[in-house]
Formats: sequence, C-alpha cells, structure tokens
Amino acid sequence: KPQRKAKKTSDDEEDEDEDESPRKRGRKKKKRDSDEDEDDEDRSTKKGSKASRKKKAKDESEEESEEDNKKKKNGRNGGGKGASKKTKEEQNKDKKGKGNGKDKGKDKGKDKGGDKKKKGREAQEFVERFEGALGKGKGRKWYAYKVMMTKKLIKFKRDFENFKTACIPWERKIKEVESHFGSSVASYFIFLRWMYGLNLVLFGFMFGLVMLPEILMGLPYGSIARKTVPRAEQDTAMDFSVLFDFNGYCKYSFIFYGYYNNDRMVGVLKFRLPLSYLLVGVGIFGYSLMVVVRTMARNSNEGGEGAEEGEFTFSWKMFTSWDYLIGNPETADNKYASITTSFKESIVDEQENQKDENIHLRRFLRVLANFMILCSLGGSGFLIYYVVKRSQDFAEMDNKELSWLEKNEVEFVMSLLGLVCPPLFETIAELEDYHPRIALKWQLGRIFALFLGNLYTFLFALFDEVNAKLEKEKVIKNETIWALNEYYANYSSFHNTTDIPPPNVHPADVVRGPCWETGVGIEFVKLIVSDMQVTYLTILIGDFARAVIVRFLNYCWCWDLEAGFPSYGEFDISGNVLGLVFNQGMIWMGAFYAPGLVGLNVLRLLTSMYYQCWAVMSCNVPHERVFKASRSNNFYMGLLLLVLFLSLLPVVYTIMTLPPSFDCGPFSGQEKMYDVVMETIENDLPAFIGNIFTYATNPGLIMPAVLLMILALYYLNTTSKGYQQANLDLKRKMQMVSFIILYSCFLLYVKVELI
Repeated sequence: KPQRKAKKTSDDEEDEDEDESPRKRGRKKKKRDSDEDEDDEDRSTKKGSKASRKKKAKDESEEESEEDNKKKKNGRNGGGKGASKKTKEEQNKDKKGKGNGKDKGKDKGKDKGGDKKKKGREAQEFVERFEGALGKGKGRKWYAYKVMMTKKLIKFKRDFENFKTACIPWERKIKEVESHFGSSVASYFIFLRWMYGLNLVLFGFMFGLVMLPEILMGLPYGSIARKTVPRAEQDTAMDFSVLFDFNGYCKYSFIFYGYYNNDRMVGVLKFRLPLSYLLVGVGIFGYSLMVVVRTMARNSNEGGEGAEEGEFTFSWKMFTSWDYLIGNPETADNKYASITTSFKESIVDEQENQKDENIHLRRFLRVLANFMILCSLGGSGFLIYYVVKRSQDFAEMDNKELSWLEKNEVEFVMSLLGLVCPPLFETIAELEDYHPRIALKWQLGRIFALFLGNLYTFLFALFDEVNAKLEKEKVIKNETIWALNEYYANYSSFHNTTDIPPPNVHPADVVRGPCWETGVGIEFVKLIVSDMQVTYLTILIGDFARAVIVRFLNYCWCWDLEAGFPSYGEFDISGNVLGLVFNQGMIWMGAFYAPGLVGLNVLRLLTSMYYQCWAVMSCNVPHERVFKASRSNNFYMGLLLLVLFLSLLPVVYTIMTLPPSFDCGPFSGQEKMYDVVMETIENDLPAFIGNIFTYATNPGLIMPAVLLMILALYYLNTTSKGYQQANLDLKRKMQMVSFIILYSCFLLYVKVELI
C-alpha cells in the first residue's frame, strides 16, 4: 500500500508538473504590457483544466485501489508467493500500459506537428507564388499600382454616377412633390422636365444654324428694307402697347421670318442661310419624332418588367418600402409621406376592383356625358372661327379706333376656352364614375379634342387671312414693277448723254408687302404669351388667393372653409398636361415662321417648373382619391406624337403649296420654298445626284415604298402580338410549375411527419 500510495502521489505530482510547466512557459512568453482581462481569462481556463485533470487522476486512483483490494483477496485465497508474483506482473503490465499511453500521446503530438509543417509548407508556397501581391519580390510596385488604380477607378465610377444623379435638374423637387401628392402629379413635372430638355435642344439647332449666322454674317439693321421699320411706323415703334403686340422693332428683328436675307451665301464662310433655314425648320420635326418614339420604346420596356405586381401588393409595400440608407431627416419625412401615399393608391385600386355597379344606369349616364361634351366642343370651335373672322375685319381698320379687347380678341377667347372647358368636362365626367386613372385618360382625350379643334379652326381662319394677304401682295408687287418701269422710261434713253446718279431711296421709304409669314409668326407668339399669362394668373388667383382666404379666414367664417366651399385647390393634372402638349404643338408650327419662338418657350418652361412646384407645395392639397400613374408615360407621349404629326401638316402645306413673300424672308424670289433645295442640287452637286433625287421623288416609286412600309408595320405588329402571347403562356406555365413544386413539398412534409 505505501508503495502504491507513493506511486499515486508521484503520478499526481507529475500531472501537476505537466500542468504547471506549460503554464510557466506561457507566463514567460507573455509580455508585461498585456491586458489584465486576458490574464484572468487564461488563468480561469488553466485552473479549470487543472481541476479536471485532478478529478481524472482521483478516479484512476480509486479504480486502482479497488483492483488492489480484489487482488489481495485473491492472494489470500491462493497463497503468498504466487499472489505476490501475480501482483508484480500486473503492476508491470500497468506500467507498460501507462508507457504505451504516453507513447500514443507523443505520436499524436507528432501528427499535430506534421500537420503544422504541411500548413507551413503550403503557406510558404503561397508566399513564393504571390510574393508580388504580398509586397515582396519583383512585381510589388506593379501590383500595388494596379490595385491602387482599380480602387480609384471604382471610386471614380461611383462618384460619376452620383454626379450624373446630381446633374438631373429638379430631381429633388419632383421627389418632394411625389412624396406628398403621389406619382400621378409627379408624372406631370417629369413630363415638363422632359419637354424642357427637348426644347433646349431645338433652340440650340435654331439659334446655332439660323439666328446666329444671320446676326454675325448677315447685313446689319437698317441696311435693307426688310430690316428697317417703315417711316410711317417709326414714331410709335417703341411704345409699350406696340411692343406688347410684337409690332414695331420686334416685328423687324431676328425673332421673325421676315428679317432674314435671301442671299444664297452669307459671310466669309459662304454659309447657305436659305437652305439651312429650310432644313432646320423641317429637321426639328424629324428630331422631335425620333426622340418621342425612342422615349415611348424605353418607357414600354421599363413598364413591362413588373407585369405581375398586383399580387401581394400590401405585403410588398409593408416589408420592402423603407430605404434603410436614409440619413437625412427631411428625406426620411419625404419617404414616409411617399409610403403613405402609395398605400392610399393601392387601397383605391383595390376598392375599384371590388366595386359593384348598375351597368345599365352607368351606360346611360356615360352616353349622356359624351353627348354634352360633344356639344361643348362644337360650340367652342364655332366661337373661335367667328372671332377669327371678326379679327380679319378689325385688321382693315385703324388701330387707334380699336379697343384692347378687340385687338386681342382671338387670343383672349382661346385662352378663356382652355381655362373654362377642362373644369366643365371634369364636372360632366362625374356622371361616368370611372376609376381615377381611366377618368384621367378620358379627360385628357376630351381636352385634346377641344384644343385640337380650336387649333385647327384657328389655322383655317388664319390661312384665309394669308390668302387675302397674298392677293394684296400681288397688287403691291405690280405697283412696284410699274413704278420701276416709269423710272426707267423717264430717266433713261437709248444714248447716254449725262451721268445722273440713281435716286437714293432710304430703306424706310421703300414700298413693301404685308409679309404674311411674319404675320403668322406674330399670331403664334401672341398665342404663346397670352396662354402663359392666363396660366400664371390662374395659379395666382385660383390657387394662391384661394389658399390664403381658406387659411386665414377659416377661424372667423360661418362654416368650415377647408372642408366646404371653397376649400384648398387640387392640382389639375389633365388641364396642365394638355396645356403643355398643345403649347408644344404651337411651338412646332410657329417655329418655322418665328425662329425666336423656341427660345421664348424655353424661358416659359423654366419659369413654369419653379412657379408650379411652389404653387403645388404651398397652395394645393392631394386629391381625395389618390391614384397611381402608369409606370410608363406613354399615354402622354402618344398625345404628343399625334400633336407632332398634326403640327407638321400646316408647315408642309406652306412649304409645298404657298408662294413666299417677294420682299421678305430667306425664300423671297422663289416660286416655292422647296425650290431652294432644287437650286442647291443643280448648282452645287454633281448631275447624277440630281437624277437620283428626281427619280426618288417620282410618285411611281413613292407609292410602292409607302405600301412596303405599311406591310412591314403590319408584320412587326403581328409578330409583337405573338411574342406577347408567348410571354403570357410562359408566365402561366411558370405559375403552374411553382404551384406543383409547392404542393409536392407539402406532401413530402406530411409524409415525413407521419413517419
């Protein structure tokens, strides 16, 4: 027993030495500057390991003591020497087993050491292979340079994207409007911004290729008759009333058609101004057509990405609407308002889908509403035609005898109809009870018909006035030729007997025609200016003054002004959109007769953005039935495309049919305006190009080409419909497959649960 106890104590001491030795080594390796918390954690873990080892040692000693007791009993029963020999053999076996355990531990340590060596070798191979990437070796500088340039390129791309976003004009204003009034109101301001960009490009073409060459390289003011105010008008040429009507010095400026000279080449650069004027006048239609069609295609692609967005609408909005990168309180408020508005839009859509209605009563009311609107359209067209005819009678009278209303009767009536008819149509549309989005499209279509009828009625009456001016121009031209013949008869002979200089006639005293192109341009400019004035006054009186009355008189009034009459105004989406569309149509038509009209429209759109954004945010309230605009603005673009086509017709009619004025404009002296192109082809281009152009304009080739284009459009339309149907079939199949997969997963889950 004493020997076994000694062994026991020695084993415990050895275990303690084994435990203490690595701890002491670890303590020696540690630095004095280490943290106290790490030391405490190491000590606690080591104490725990020591205690666990002591417990294991006690358990082993107890097992050995039990075995010894059994051996003693067996030794007493079997004899002394044999028992002692057996016990010695067993003790030797136990020692060998302990030795073998130590050897196994050493083998494990060797295996661990071998793994460490393998890992070290792999790390060394990695270092040798990528020593340039790790900052050592020959490729260090080149690799560091590549890494640095890659990081800088990524940062530059990110900054450039941020810069492009910051350069988008009025993006923050539009987002603020959208957050408070919904996507339908914001779509108007997006459309306004797009129109501003389009007009800015058109103004660049007109100013750079027509106005600037005439200003820099053309004859100065006062050098010829077309650039000089007549003697009879010089006394009143600077009066405000005259300038406000775009007469006087405005009429004989570079804003209008009559100012430009008809010389084939202008200046040192030999710039062909008449050809440039014609090509730019037609080219703005081509560029506008290209931009509108491209925008419609891009919008249709963007709108077709999320076709099945009607499923789980409220769940998606609830869990995915918030932007967690927002760090600005004002932006967070706008986002909160935007999410609230989007929920209102979705609720309105859901209510409209679940609404029941009396279909027969609804049809009767809709037919009645359309009949009333047709009567309004016919009455407005007749009123405009009557007013234009009256203005032609007033034009033959003296301006001093006319009042301000009689002078501006046409513009006043057209602006008044554009102001009164849209609210009237909106009131009549209450009978139809459409969804707000569908009601907006009907309203836009009706106002479109109103403006279109008014515009073409105005054009028909205006071209009647043009025909009258052409007859007057023929008389003046004949009188001028007769006076010239009389001069040659009186001051010339067959033999030159004296040297008499020709009479020096001042340009202001030259007899000139009415210049009907400038007259048409003045009418378009006056329409644009009067429309702008009426729009701004309507906002100032109808929205701002109304909001001030409701805000400050509500406390002392007999009824609730906010909930009852007059209440705060709502933003008229349909009226403003159609106003923009037809304003642009007048710009397209009038730009040929008044090149400065495009620049005037750029200023109008610029001021409208700030003025209307201020009015919406400070004077208007959101609609009672907030609705979501379509993801693509193709309805607006479709209206604009139709107006573009209708605006092209009067200009083409002017170029191909009407003779230009003989004493003003870049086409004076030509029988038709397009003769400038034929003259350029004959004089400046080779003969075979003229032959090609002649064959290309042959009706025998044009008609088959038009038919071929129609067939191509029909084929492409049919193919597109086939692709759309194939997409719908694929979506249905994908839904069926997803349902089958979910159902099979459910069955598998049930089987597993049953098992």
